[in-house]
Amino acid sequence: MTATAPKPVLTAEDRLKDLGYTSEFKRDMSPWANFSLGFTYLSPVVSTYTLFGVALALGGPPMIWSFVVAGVGQFLVALVFGELVAQYPVAGGVYPWARRLWGKRWAWMTGWVYMIALLVTIASVSYGAGPYLATLLGYNANVGNTVLCAIAIIAVSTLINYAGTKVLSWAAIFGFAAEIIGALAVGIWLLVENRIHGLGVLFDSFGAEGSGSYLPAFFAAGIIGLYQYYGFEACGDTAEEVKDPGRVIPKAMRRTIYIGGAAATFACLSLLLAVPDFGKVIDGTDADPVTNILTNAFGPVGYKIVIAVVLISFLSCTMSLQAAASRLTYSYARDKMLFGHKALAKFNQKRHIPPYALALAGIIPAVIVVASMLSTNALDKIVSFATLGIYLGFQMVVFAALRARLKGWTPSGEFTLGRWGLIVNVLALAYGVAAMVNMVWPRTPDAPWYDNYVVILSGVLVVGIGLVYMVIAKPFGNSDAPAGDAVLAQQAK
Repeated sequence: MTATAPKPVLTAEDRLKDLGYTSEFKRDMSPWANFSLGFTYLSPVVSTYTLFGVALALGGPPMIWSFVVAGVGQFLVALVFGELVAQYPVAGGVYPWARRLWGKRWAWMTGWVYMIALLVTIASVSYGAGPYLATLLGYNANVGNTVLCAIAIIAVSTLINYAGTKVLSWAAIFGFAAEIIGALAVGIWLLVENRIHGLGVLFDSFGAEGSGSYLPAFFAAGIIGLYQYYGFEACGDTAEEVKDPGRVIPKAMRRTIYIGGAAATFACLSLLLAVPDFGKVIDGTDADPVTNILTNAFGPVGYKIVIAVVLISFLSCTMSLQAAASRLTYSYARDKMLFGHKALAKFNQKRHIPPYALALAGIIPAVIVVASMLSTNALDKIVSFATLGIYLGFQMVVFAALRARLKGWTPSGEFTLGRWGLIVNVLALAYGVAAMVNMVWPRTPDAPWYDNYVVILSGVLVVGIGLVYMVIAKPFGNSDAPAGDAVLAQQAK
């Protein structure tokens, strides 16, 4: 009887070659750094501190349960993404995954939507940091100062990214440590020394719904949960910078959801129980409850120390978003799928970064921040569109995965869901579609129509521009990299 020779163990580079790529990145990112990148992008402090007042005014204290709903839904998406990155550990995440699952055209539109959403998200995070930085520096947090401070955050983040993968990794780990320690310390202090309410308020809307049903108010307030739970995909965007990505990255994605979600819920809970008067937040009298809570709890000097820690979280989040956006843009440009691809695909061999793709991830968000001066309630609109764009990019991949499964594709990487794959995929898609419907639902009938439908209009505009560019320039035909072969490869086995 002849013994069967063991199958050779493929290295990450061998896997990339099988997928049609030779990486220029250096695998300097540790598993811990990869997780920290996803965590700081998801950033429990950023989402909670940015939207706490808005969500509380819309839905009252029960808005905290949106963290649970969104966390479960996005965990399903993370499981699907874990299978994909294990089989296709290519820089750029959603774009190369969509390319292999469906084809060039679907991948082009997925990458386009996700790239625009990432750039807008960078703008939303830096804009959210602007008032905190202005306050820390002793300036009035008016629109002009907020914009200047937001641009400063983008500039510093870009410089950190330009220093290379090792510096990015250390900065991500430092950002994670500062954020988790800061969130726990502030939360515990608020619960021990400044708690005003009991847990019963988590089930009391305090009249936020007005004279109607509470459910629409809860859905509107759910923007805080929807904005919270993305960032785990950034772990996959840097797949060519991690050793053994098929095993490391799916774990990092799941841990980002567990730990980031728990930290965000805890931060929100500690703030809720310290709100002096929910009625004043709901009627708009207390328009900035976070600042008021922290000032009352820590005093003027202590408040500035807390704000300094909060700013580290915002900076780390911006930095991680830029890393994700630059890797996606580079991956997109490497396949000649984008205008200016020759420059955007250039690679700095000394620092192991795509310099022009990084520059794009700094310049475009800065332009968006400046343009926000033309709009009222700019932060809400930027956040809403950014969240819709991210979710749309996600669901284009989830839908492509479901289509491929139904055609016979079976994930074959180091991480798979086995017989649970189909049901998880279906539930992930159902959640994502429901979340997007919630985001675009018009809720201000008295406002001008363009303001009431601004989120869906911005989404249609981005997709429309992408479609026009696809028809005219046909960028999807510029590369002969493998596409739509997930099912064919399965059938060939």
